Amino acid sequence: MFAMRFFLLLISGGLLSVQLPAQNEKLSKLQQFDNDDYEQIKPDSSFLELKNAYNQAIEKKDQQAAANCLSQMGQVCFHLGHFPQALDYHLQAISIYRKTNASRQLAGNLNEVGVLYYYNKQPERSREHYEQALDIYRSVHDNAGVALTYGMIGHLYEKEQDYDSAFLYQRHALTTYLLADDKKGMSKIYENIGSIYEDQAVYDSAAWYFKKALDLNMEAGDKLARIEILNNLGDVSRKTGHYPEALYQTRRALVLALELHEQRQLSGAYRDLAKAHHLAGTNDSAFYYLELSRQYLLETYSDENSKQVALLQSVYDIEKKNNEIERLQNARKTNRIMTVAIVLVVLLLVALGLLIISRQRLKIRNEQILRMQHRQIFETEKELMEAALQNKQLQEGKLKEELEVRSRELTTHTLHLIQKNQLLEELRVRLDEMVKEDKRDQKKQLKQLLSQINHSFNHDQYWVDFRNIFEQVHQAFFDNLKRYCDTLTSNDLRLVALLKMNMESGDIATLLGISTDSLRVVRYRLRKKLNLQQGESLTAFIQSL
Repeated sequence: MFAMRFFLLLISGGLLSVQLPAQNEKLSKLQQFDNDDYEQIKPDSSFLELKNAYNQAIEKKDQQAAANCLSQMGQVCFHLGHFPQALDYHLQAISIYRKTNASRQLAGNLNEVGVLYYYNKQPERSREHYEQALDIYRSVHDNAGVALTYGMIGHLYEKEQDYDSAFLYQRHALTTYLLADDKKGMSKIYENIGSIYEDQAVYDSAAWYFKKALDLNMEAGDKLARIEILNNLGDVSRKTGHYPEALYQTRRALVLALELHEQRQLSGAYRDLAKAHHLAGTNDSAFYYLELSRQYLLETYSDENSKQVALLQSVYDIEKKNNEIERLQNARKTNRIMTVAIVLVVLLLVALGLLIISRQRLKIRNEQILRMQHRQIFETEKELMEAALQNKQLQEGKLKEELEVRSRELTTHTLHLIQKNQLLEELRVRLDEMVKEDKRDQKKQLKQLLSQINHSFNHDQYWVDFRNIFEQVHQAFFDNLKRYCDTLTSNDLRLVALLKMNMESGDIATLLGISTDSLRVVRYRLRKKLNLQQGESLTAFIQSL
């Protein structure tokens, strides 16, 4: 709140007043708005008027007026909480003020930027801008600006809990205001010093400075600042247990807030009354005032949100309109340049043609022949490029056909393996049945035959052909797999290849010559080798390689 009050003091003190065109009376009133009647100003219409004044200043090349408009637009954005937009406008104003050597306006905007950085929690940058403003005010012997900046730096130190430095700068500010006999400024500094004592829980000293600030404020007649002083006096009385006095001072602040239609101050005053009644043991009154505080706070946020929405819409409309104007202006300039260029080129070509026709007919013929040669070369190069493109397309088509053939071969090969293994599986089942019949004369031979069939499941030459075709279709698949895990066996690679082809578990078991239960065991071992987490899909992982 203290930084906000300093910023309001900048505006109300006239340090940042804008000198806009005299014919715009409504805008002249706007440029001198005070914090007392800010709530009655519609920020969207005010912003539009400032933007129009800025555009007029740009058209008239009046940099000083343009900078003043930018500063005022920054103030409107600041009051509505649009800090980035406010910072942008103030920085633009600072740039112009530096070029035009407008020292006081430059210092005022440096202070405003310091406040923005304070709210953005960048105290070092805030202090940097305050120091620059202070140097400028000293150089132009502006005691009011020096005192104001001292107070801002002191407030910054107070928020960093460096109370010694805060006291030092506030006393510097007070001395400067005393020399200038500025009662309004002195009142503000007395209030700031009282706030430092309040932070340190030195309530007697805080109350003395707040009362001193109130006396000077009564002489200066700043009612809005008086509300804050009365609230501070009420806070000190409440913290020291003097509840009747606290209620008295807070009610005085409440009356002023009602008179000035300050909803935020009304909310704060009702909240302080609720605190005092609660500490005094009258909880019914505390609840009543707390509810009033909440209602005014909600109304304040609602009003501010409405203003912010209106301002954002105005900014958006302005930017959209400016962009469209700029686009049309650029298009108009481009058309003019193109028209002039075309006219000049036509005139030059006509002059050159007349000169060539009159004096260099032979050269014209040579140029025509050369042009024809160039056209023929161009046509030839075009035909060559088209032929090369067709050749490339044919090569791509051939490669696609080869890939499709390989895919069909792989599918056919896989189907052949499935059929062969299914046949072998049937033979093995029948041979198992024959072995179980216990005929001694054929039992040994049947066991040998069964062993050969089992051996053929694992050492079939078809697997070699299958892998060659698979690697041609899925290039670099096994390379990626080996980079991920280089401990896979040939059986593991077979299983991975079949999973890559999205084959069913039954077909995979038939191809590998194992049961579905054995297949589950093999898949589990493969997951462990690939370090897959529980729940992660083995098939999805292989498809992603």
